Amino acid sequence: MPLPDLDRHDTFPKLLRHNAGARGNRPAMREKNLGIWQTFTWSEQAAEVRALACGFANLGLKRGDHISVIGENRPRLYWSIAAAQALGAIPVPVYQDSVANEMQFILEHASVKIVIAENQEQVDKVLSIKDRLPELHTIVYCDPRGLRDYTEAFLHHYDGVLAKGRDYDKVHDKFFDEQVDAGKGSDHAIMCYTSGTTGQPKGVVLTHRNCIKIGAMAIEFDKLSEKDDVLAYLPMAWVGDNLLSYGQSHIAGFCMACPESSETLLIDLRELGPTYFFAPPRIFETMLTSVMIRMEDAGRFKKWLFHTFLDHAKKVGERILDGKSVGLVDRIKYALGEICIYGPLKNMLGLSRMRIGYTAGEAIGPEIFVFFRALGINLKQAYGQTEASVFVTLQPDGEVRPDTVGKAAPGVELKVVEGGEVMYRSEGVFLEYYKNPDATASTKTPDGWVHTGDAGFIDDSGHLHIIDRAKDVGKLASGDLFAPKYLENKLKFFPNIREAVAVGDGRDFAAVMINIDADAMGNWAERRNIAYASYQELSALPAVYELMASHLAEMNAGLAKEPQMAASQIRRFLVLPKMLEADDGEMTRTQKVRRSAVATKYAPLIEGLYNGATSVYMEVEVTFEDGRRDIVKGNVPIWDVDAASGAMARAAE
Repeated sequence: MPLPDLDRHDTFPKLLRHNAGARGNRPAMREKNLGIWQTFTWSEQAAEVRALACGFANLGLKRGDHISVIGENRPRLYWSIAAAQALGAIPVPVYQDSVANEMQFILEHASVKIVIAENQEQVDKVLSIKDRLPELHTIVYCDPRGLRDYTEAFLHHYDGVLAKGRDYDKVHDKFFDEQVDAGKGSDHAIMCYTSGTTGQPKGVVLTHRNCIKIGAMAIEFDKLSEKDDVLAYLPMAWVGDNLLSYGQSHIAGFCMACPESSETLLIDLRELGPTYFFAPPRIFETMLTSVMIRMEDAGRFKKWLFHTFLDHAKKVGERILDGKSVGLVDRIKYALGEICIYGPLKNMLGLSRMRIGYTAGEAIGPEIFVFFRALGINLKQAYGQTEASVFVTLQPDGEVRPDTVGKAAPGVELKVVEGGEVMYRSEGVFLEYYKNPDATASTKTPDGWVHTGDAGFIDDSGHLHIIDRAKDVGKLASGDLFAPKYLENKLKFFPNIREAVAVGDGRDFAAVMINIDADAMGNWAERRNIAYASYQELSALPAVYELMASHLAEMNAGLAKEPQMAASQIRRFLVLPKMLEADDGEMTRTQKVRRSAVATKYAPLIEGLYNGATSVYMEVEVTFEDGRRDIVKGNVPIWDVDAASGAMARAAE
C-alpha cells in the first residue's frame, strides 16, 4: 500500500485516523505482558486514543499545553502521546531512569500541566518535587500496584481517565474529530530535551511536518511497508524512538512492539524477530561478546566449524549482501554456512527476519560491523541529531562502509565549513529551542543551516566522516591534533572496554582513563581462574592492566600509520575503579560522557597521569541502583605504554 497523502494527513492524529480506516484490522502495536504477546489493531488503537484524548480534555488539557510521559516503552504511554497531539497539546517525554532533580528541571522548564507515569516508582519521583512545579495539576498513573493508599486528589488511574473520556465523547461526539481537524503540520508535535553534556538540557521543538517529512523520506529510502515490524525499546525521551517507532509506524502503518522489560529485551527480540531494527553500537557489541563467550566454552569441532565458516563469511558475505559477483564455489560454501552456522546464529540473536538495521550515536567497531554484515544482515550506519528530526546522513545499499556514516539523506543539504564543522539543512530542521532564543540563534542560521558541533569531512565519493565534537578537538603541546572521541571510539571497539575518556589537550602526550566491561572481563577472569571480589578489585588486577596495555599497544600501532593522529598515541593509562554512571553525574541519560564533570571529579587521577606517578590514592562517591551512596577508595595503578613500537611496560616503581 502506498504512503498516504501527507499534505492531507499532515499530523500524527490524522495519520492514526487514516490507518484506522485503511488498515483497521492490521496490527498496530504489540506488548508482552506476563510472558504473553498482546496485539492491538489500528482500529483498537484509534478508539483508545479517542477516549483518552477526551479524558485529558475532561482533566483540563488544552491546545498548546505540555504533558509529560515517564516510563518504559508501553502502549499506554504512546497512546498518551497521540491523545495529547490530537488535542493540540505537546508531549514532553522524560527519561525513565532520571532522578527527581533531573525531572524537575524539564517539567518546570516546559511548564508541564499533566504527567502520565508508568508506575509507582515514577509517581513517587514526581510527588517528591511537585511542590516545585507550580504548573503541574494532574498525575495519571498506568500501573496501580503500590498506589492503593495514595489519596491525593490530583492522582488519577489511567482506566478512570479512559472511562470519563468515553462518557465525555458520548456527550460531545464531534469534539475529538474537530480537534484533530484543527491540527496543522506546522503545529508543535513533540519536545525532546538534549542530553546536556555541557550544561542544562535544551528543549528541541519539532513540528509534525518535521517528523513526518523525515520519517517518510527514510521509509521510501529503505522501502519499509505496513508488513514490517519494529521493536520499540529505546528510551521514549530519545528522538530516535519517537521517529523510528512511533512516527514511522504511523506513516507506513507497520507494527511496533514493546518488550516486557529491559531485562527481557534480548529474549523478546528473539521471540519477535523484527524486520526493522535500530540499536546503538553497545547492543551489537553485547550480542557479539555473548556469541564469542559461548564459543570459548564450545567443543573443539564446533569451534573449528564456527571459525571456518565465519572466516568465509567475512570473505564473501558482504559481497553477496550487496549483490556483487561471487564465484559459484564460494556461494555454495556460503549457503552451507547459512544452514550450519549463520542461520542458527541469526535465529538465536533474533535477527533472522531483519531486512534493515541501523546503528548510530557512537562509532561502531569495524570488526563488529563487518561481523553482522558478513552474516547477511543489512546493518547500516546513520548520523543524525535531535535538531534534525533524526536523520542527516544514510548509507545507500551497495555503499555501506564501516569508516563513514554515509551520504546526505535525500532532501538533506550537507557542508563542512571553515574549521571542519559539519552543517546541514533539511525539512527536518527543528523549530527552536524552547524558551532559549539565544541558543536557537547560535545553532540555526537565518537561512536554515544547523551547526552540528561535530568536526568531520566529506570524501570524494560524498560520504561523511565524523572525527569528533568540534569543541572537544584540541592540540597537544606540540601543536599536533588531539581528537579525544576518535581515540575513545577506537578503544571501545575492544569488546572488554566499556567506556574511555582521553585527555591531552595542551599536554605533552595523550593519556586515557578506561572503564572495563564488567560482564566481558568477569567471564575472561573466570576462564583464567583469576579470583576477585568486586569491580574495583577486578579493575586493579595486573592481568587486567596487561590486557588493556596490549589493546593500547595495538591501537598505537594503528595510529602510527595515520599522519594526522600519530602524535596522539596513548602514552599512559589507568583503569577507573568504578563505572561512569549517569546517577553520579558522569554520563548523560543517553550515555554520553560529561567531560567537564569527569575532569573535575577525577582531577587527582588526571594529574597522576602527567606527573609520573605509578599510582594515585582516590576516594570517589558511587550511587547504587536503590539510591544508596557509598565511597570507593583505594590506590589506582597507572601504567605506561610505549608509542608506535607496540611494546608495553609497567611504569617504573
